[in-house]
Amino acid sequence: MAFQTPITIAAAIEKIDTNQFLLPAIQREFVWTHSKIEWLFDSIMRNYPISSFLFWEVEEKISKGYRFYKFINEYRERYKTHNQEISTNGISSFSAVLDGQQRLTSLYLGLKGSFGYKEYKRKWEDTERSIPTRHLYLNITSELKDEEDGRIYEFKFLEQDDTEEQVVYKKNDKEWFKVGEILNYTKDEEFDGFVEEFESSFSRKAIRQLRRTVTEKPIINYFLEKDQSLDKALNIFIRINSGGEPLNFSDLLMSIAVANWTKKDARKEIHRLVDSVQNKGFSVSKDLVLKIFLFLYSKDIKFRVTNFSKENAKDFETEWEKIRDAILSVFDLIKTFGFTDYTLTSKNAIIPIVYYIYHKDIYRDYSTKTEFKQDREIIKKWLHIVLIKKIFGSQADTVLSQIRRTFTDNVLEVKINAEITNFPIDTIFKHIRKDTSVGEEFIEELLYTQKDTQYAFSILSLLYPNLDYKNNNFHKDHLHPATDFEELTDEDIEKYGWETYNSIYNLQMLDANENMSKNDMNLIDWVDKETNVENKAQFLSSHLIPEIDLNLNNFSEFYDERKEILMEKMKLILN
Repeated sequence: MAFQTPITIAAAIEKIDTNQFLLPAIQREFVWTHSKIEWLFDSIMRNYPISSFLFWEVEEKISKGYRFYKFINEYRERYKTHNQEISTNGISSFSAVLDGQQRLTSLYLGLKGSFGYKEYKRKWEDTERSIPTRHLYLNITSELKDEEDGRIYEFKFLEQDDTEEQVVYKKNDKEWFKVGEILNYTKDEEFDGFVEEFESSFSRKAIRQLRRTVTEKPIINYFLEKDQSLDKALNIFIRINSGGEPLNFSDLLMSIAVANWTKKDARKEIHRLVDSVQNKGFSVSKDLVLKIFLFLYSKDIKFRVTNFSKENAKDFETEWEKIRDAILSVFDLIKTFGFTDYTLTSKNAIIPIVYYIYHKDIYRDYSTKTEFKQDREIIKKWLHIVLIKKIFGSQADTVLSQIRRTFTDNVLEVKINAEITNFPIDTIFKHIRKDTSVGEEFIEELLYTQKDTQYAFSILSLLYPNLDYKNNNFHKDHLHPATDFEELTDEDIEKYGWETYNSIYNLQMLDANENMSKNDMNLIDWVDKETNVENKAQFLSSHLIPEIDLNLNNFSEFYDERKEILMEKMKLILN
């Protein structure tokens, strides 16, 4: 392996266009932001070094047994982020990029592609309104002054106001030159004639510097590995990418999985699963999928390269469809519990559930079958409790390993103990060595949780377990209406404040129809409307409302009495 003769950016772009530069399946996908790309172009314009690249020369006989991908040229945040696989049949040889994919993709998107990112305050949807297609432009009106990040040349991905392709685009009192157009000026005479049309000296300077940078200066310095051993290429890749920010261990595990699957495309399968979960309303990453596999099949669940052997990769491929379906089944399940991506505060919490239904082979229609109704209630309660207690907040791998012993009684075992008939909630807490008991101080603080924070849903769901969470038929409601806060006495406002009034102490979970009926009605009026002498005590008990004078001017007693009710119930639930 040795340094080769450097090439220009334009030459590199040409090699990408003609499939002479491809991405091996072990490469992660493109992750740079538009601002990082813009910064890169400023750097190269100012002759800053952009580090060397590492390519692997792949001959046709080797490429047939391996997967390669094209560079992405139309990036669309969230919706178009996956590289397209390419057949290498008929390509006698090419270079696989082992190091430098992010930089090369950035250059390619800036010069030959587009980058769509979401408009501020627009919702996530795959439309031009929310995520408009943008091309890279260079401000040729003036250079930047006194920028905190030190930039001089202003590059920006811009959305054009019309559909006509323009070399120079006027926007916000500035003239913008479309960066990719510089590749069209290959002849000096033609380029000189074009540049001289600009009156501004800065315009001429900036465009000339762009052409020199892209088409004349050989700034792509690279090593070329010619050994055709796949194992050696993988080893080089891991050594280069494991030493810092570029890749984390999950990326390396992904790399090995992709490299060792034989019948399926691991990258495509895992990304398809991630997209399917996203369609259910939950954001997950490939990291979680890989962690779940390690939890299911590896004696050590830490993200270490050694924990993902070729043998493990074979198990992963063989069991993939079952693993995929179990994961999807769990997300179907927690959706019936009323969770959203916002309220599912730790994705690690679903891993033991996946393990349980996967190894018991009960994941098919688990969220709907009547025979699992009691089991589902146990899991729901467990999930709410571990999220509230933040069991997975630190040392998650240690906690997960301890939990798995609940199912196997042996850290080396894989299959679940046949004697386990229901989700073992009590045994799990016994196995977790971390102190999971809670005292009055913890519960008191917990009840100060504000209405729209992530944990309010789990707390209220435990306090009001019998609502229709499956159909999302529930609302968080202020007992004393939020609109009445200013009607409190000055003394109560000073003593309790909005934080108490807006907390669990003054909240309940209501059936959606019941809440719409209550609307902003005073608490005492609502109770009188909904009850009579015979059912009032039961109504107050089921809504965790104290049997006292419920007028707003009696808020102090209401707070004290309801606090006692909530504290006792949470003690029973959490301990």
